[in-house]
Amino acid sequence: MDEAIAAKKIAQLTEQLNLWSQQYYVEDDPSVADQVYDQSYRQLQQLEKSFPELITPDSPTQRVGGQILTNFQKKTHEIPMLSLGDVFSKSELFEFDQRLRQQTEQDLEYNCELKIDGLAISLIYQEGNFVEGSTRGNGIIGEDITNNLKTIKAIPLKLSEPVSLEVRGECYMPKKAFVSLNQQREAAGQPVFANPRNAAAGSLRQLDSRITASRHLSTFIYYLMQPENYGLKTQDAVIKQLADWGFKVNPESRVAKTHEQISEYLQEYQAKRPNLPYDIDGIVLKANSLAVHQQVGNTVKVPRWAIAYKFPPDEQETIVRKIEWTVGRTGVVTPTAVMEPVRLAGTTVSRASLHNPDYLLEKDIRVGDTVKLHKAGDIIPEISKVVLGKRVADSQPTVILQHCPICRAKLVHLDEEVALRCINPKCPALIKESIVHFASRNAMEIAGLGPRIVEQLYQNHLVADVADLYRLTAEELLKLDKFKEKSTQNLLAAIETSRQNSAERLLFGLGIRHVGSKAAKLLLAHFGSISQLMVANETEIAAIDSIGPVIAQSVVTYFANQEVHQLIEELQNVGVNLNYLSSQRTVIQTSFFTGKRVVLTGKLQRLTRSDAKKWLEDHGAQVTGSVSGKTDLLIAGEDAGSKLAKAESLAVQVINEARFIELMEA
Repeated sequence: MDEAIAAKKIAQLTEQLNLWSQQYYVEDDPSVADQVYDQSYRQLQQLEKSFPELITPDSPTQRVGGQILTNFQKKTHEIPMLSLGDVFSKSELFEFDQRLRQQTEQDLEYNCELKIDGLAISLIYQEGNFVEGSTRGNGIIGEDITNNLKTIKAIPLKLSEPVSLEVRGECYMPKKAFVSLNQQREAAGQPVFANPRNAAAGSLRQLDSRITASRHLSTFIYYLMQPENYGLKTQDAVIKQLADWGFKVNPESRVAKTHEQISEYLQEYQAKRPNLPYDIDGIVLKANSLAVHQQVGNTVKVPRWAIAYKFPPDEQETIVRKIEWTVGRTGVVTPTAVMEPVRLAGTTVSRASLHNPDYLLEKDIRVGDTVKLHKAGDIIPEISKVVLGKRVADSQPTVILQHCPICRAKLVHLDEEVALRCINPKCPALIKESIVHFASRNAMEIAGLGPRIVEQLYQNHLVADVADLYRLTAEELLKLDKFKEKSTQNLLAAIETSRQNSAERLLFGLGIRHVGSKAAKLLLAHFGSISQLMVANETEIAAIDSIGPVIAQSVVTYFANQEVHQLIEELQNVGVNLNYLSSQRTVIQTSFFTGKRVVLTGKLQRLTRSDAKKWLEDHGAQVTGSVSGKTDLLIAGEDAGSKLAKAESLAVQVINEARFIELMEA
């Protein structure tokens, strides 16, 4: 292929991939399956590798990160990035409104927006191209974090029009990404983040942009500098224009004219807060008229035309009844507070992780203590502090374990990490946890093989490692508690099916430190088989895009163990596939759903959301996250909200869970 043809093809692929990325990350309305995107992305990578001089700044390949800095350069904001004034009651909120009406001598309407709990950022574009991004800092001087911001897929590298402008907004970590990150850090023995905001801030200020790229950050843009240059007169018009240029904007903003409408908005989102996919800590009122912004101006610190109402924290008191220590699949020993059950943010909570000994000692949490409990990021139960005034007189400090609570082996700290670990390979807890992980959905997906069954298998000496699963017989299973003919055959069938999984599932299932499901797929796609990966060196592994030296060292160290070689040989002998297979999803059979664009919403009672999504995709449906004119079908569970209303307004077919199951079984 000559350079002219390559340039044309690269331009076409870049434009197409950026469109698909916009639909997926900004509009939440993907138009192609993941494998279609991946195939085109790999094609672009190969072309750019052959013609590196043709790589453009807006190429999606430039989002992966890789540049390592020694420090961040300071960035002076030409116009200060102001913070917002806070109020904590509706009376204060309406006093703000009254003052503004008196000052402007006119009736006002407000654009009501959610107060995203993240980190303020500024983005600068020249002729439609993203050229610079920075943190707020102290409002006058921030830090240039352009390379890190380029890794965030919600930030367009090129706008839909060649405009030169500066916009501002909030960078945040979605709740799902926050939970996943903390789980990974806890398993790796690292300190966990207290909340999504801290996690986002820590991720944005990484000197290695590859770490930022792995953290799944997102943004909402809500402010445009010099909006009058674009003929805009209201804040809600600004939001619409930002969306038209390709920025991700929060869809929940609303214009309100009366105190009643403002109160309704406040109450609605205070109730919806726990179920939003991102963390909010209040709402923001902005005078909708931009002329009012000019008229009243700003103080040194805050705009006079906007105010933030902060939600009161949902915090309850409860009593710690005991502290349990559990052993995870990587050997990390984690303390957990078991408390009197208390209702918190819509659910009953009785347990809270204490993460590691340092955390436990810092908080000085003891059995019998009265503690204040909240949900970090509206998700994770967390003890904020001990109520010392209610501590009992004979209270004793918690003793940190020195030996594994299961096998009694001495616990250790590895690589100066904060976690305690059991490193006894024969520890029953490690063996059982590793088998549960091996059978999990993202690993070998052996349906029905949960912790209780693994416990029975281990206690009856039927399994000592994951290879033993493939030697189980019906006669052995039928002797176990609550195993009947059907459940036995179902489990054996699931085990049999898992033998043919593509090998990246096996690699993830082995539980190698730092190797998640995504890294496992990248490794196997490159090397083609477990056997080839086992003989690769650190340099070869680290050279793979998005892998790096930490994962490379962990993989090489793992496969240097002779016991691991024996396990892989055992797995091969019992017929487990060790090769990477095509990632193309095979439709199991055609059905009512084949070829349909489907959205799931509300709470399902008989199915999990992930099981429903997988079944639909296996039967030829495309499952998307939002309702649009292209949606063919909405499956509505209990408490379906805005998606149901939108589907009805667009005359999209709606069915409930019972009908869905009828069609599944048809």
